[in-house]
This record gives sequence, C-alpha cells and structure tokens, in this order.
Amino acid sequence: MIKTTLGRTGIEVTRTAFGVLPMQRTPMDEAVLILRRAYDGGITFYDTARGYTDSEEKIGNAFAGIRSNVVIATKSPSTTRSGLLSDLHTSLEKLQTDYVDLLQLHTPSVLPDPNDPESSYAGLLEAKASGKVRAIGITNHSLERAVAAVKSGLYDTLQYPLCHISSEVDLAVIDLCREHNVGLIGMKSLSGGLITNSKAAFAFIRQYENVVPIWGIQRMAELEQILSFDAQPPILDSELWAQIESDRKDLSESFCRACGYCLPCPAEIQIPMAARMGLLLRRMPFEQFITDEWHQQMHRIDNCIDCGHCKDHCPYGLDTPALLKRMLAEYDKFYESNCRNQ
Repeated sequence: MIKTTLGRTGIEVTRTAFGVLPMQRTPMDEAVLILRRAYDGGITFYDTARGYTDSEEKIGNAFAGIRSNVVIATKSPSTTRSGLLSDLHTSLEKLQTDYVDLLQLHTPSVLPDPNDPESSYAGLLEAKASGKVRAIGITNHSLERAVAAVKSGLYDTLQYPLCHISSEVDLAVIDLCREHNVGLIGMKSLSGGLITNSKAAFAFIRQYENVVPIWGIQRMAELEQILSFDAQPPILDSELWAQIESDRKDLSESFCRACGYCLPCPAEIQIPMAARMGLLLRRMPFEQFITDEWHQQMHRIDNCIDCGHCKDHCPYGLDTPALLKRMLAEYDKFYESNCRNQ
C-alpha cells in the first residue's frame, strides 16, 4: 500500500485508512476478524473515539501483541483538561496500549483557549509531554472552526468531511492544510452512506495526495472492496465523473450527513436515518424501508416534543424538526404507494 506522512507529525500511515465507528454494530468476534484482515491486507491506520461505544475495545482485542505495527487515533469530546486526561486513561485501557499515536479533540463547538491551564488543549499538551500521545489533532464539521484550527498552528492534524460532493470552499481546506503542514484526515467520504458509488468516491479522494480518508467499515465485504480499490486504484474517467456530477446534482447542501450529533433524541427518533429517508428510498433498495418496523420507526416523528436539541446540535445548521416532518410525509406517500403495488 502507498503510504504518506501525516503533516508535521512524522507518523507514516497508509493512504487507505480504517474508520472504526461503524464497527459498533458488529459483534466482537466478527469485528476482530475484520480488523485483523484489514491489517493483513496492509492497512496500518485506524481511527476511533471514546464515544464510539466498544470500538476501542475491539481494536485492543484485534491488535494485542502487534500494537507497534499499527497507528491508532482516538478522540475525546471533553472540554476540560481533567476530562480529556480521564478519557485518555480509559481509551488506553480499552485499546490495551500505553500510548496512542494521535489524540484528537472530538468536534468541539468552540476552539479551546490554549492559554487556559484547565482547557482541553492543556490536556492535549500534558498527554503529549507524558509520552502517552505522539501527536495532537482536532476534528470538526464546521468549516470556520476547521480553518481557524489549521491557521492557529496549535494542531498537528485536522479531521474534516471531504468527498466528491464537497463544495469548492470545503475542498480549499486541502491546500490550506498542505500550506501549514497539517495532516489532513478525510471523514464522510461516502457522505453517511448516501454516496453509493464507492469506486467514484475512492477515485475522487485519491487524487489529493495529502488527504488520508478513513473509510467507515462494518462488514468484511466492504473491507474487501476498499482493499481491491487500493490494490488497483480506479481512474477518474468520464464514466466516474458523470456519476460524480449526478451525485452533486442530487445531493444538495441541505441534506443530513448522518453525523449523529443530534442524538440522543428524547422521542427515540432515529434521526440520522429518518432525516435522510427520502434520499435513502431513491438511492438504495427501498424494500428494506417499507417494513412494519420502519413504518413504526418513522412515525416516532409524530412524538417529537420540539425540544430543539437536534437543531441546536446540528453542525450543518439544519432545521432538523422541519426536515423530519417533511421526510415523514414523503415516506408515508411512498409507503402507501408501494404497499398497494405489492
């Protein structure tokens, strides 16, 4: 596999990386098999987070005994020095290691004050000075905060959503990171599953040499596909560009990216799925969504209490309650139509 160095960190990683977030939904034994297959296939970089339930534990079980052969990145959502160090302590236990290669602030809504001795940034510096962390970084969905973090010179890496439907303004982050020698980790390369042509997605992001995409993988078949793309990188030909242009036309700026920061929902609405239902019905095999179970799930939207939590926490500024109601109306129309035809 082709390798690259993450900015000024000096840490060498494969340009194909493994995003472990989806592995929360994979049983432990199966997850370990998939992670070990990824390692045997050549992938050296694995990204997880304290908030991804048992994902750190799965990495720890998979790579016990070969820890020095892989690069592990994790994240803390804490906004305080003590909280971040406590999260790191837990992460190290779950990962079965005494250090992580990269510790990232997990999508902070405000960049921490680097001069505050009790800030999360102070915790990053302390962790690095102690040898428990090799490099420090930040993740964010906000372009404004991402740009500010890079320009501050305080972070070794940035993790930011990048894919072939990203705007030119978002893609400009790539050159910005190159100019500041900041390692750039690309998340959401399949836009939460709405981009269904993974070949086009892989080819598009591979053209940027300083971007290391983390491919969210849940199943062995998904891993094998990514490994095949890395072995024989697809070329951005006219056919793939046509697919990219189609996706750009179909997926506007106002759709839900399924980042999950709207959760938890007090009405138990599965917001990341429900808020994208119209697109899912058009872009994926729809039969899986017109079941009694999904009909009940979608109608939890009727129980919305307008608490504002989802809207206030959406990094893309979506009016989530309004979007959910619109998706429910679209779903009911589709459901009734297709149930009559069955």
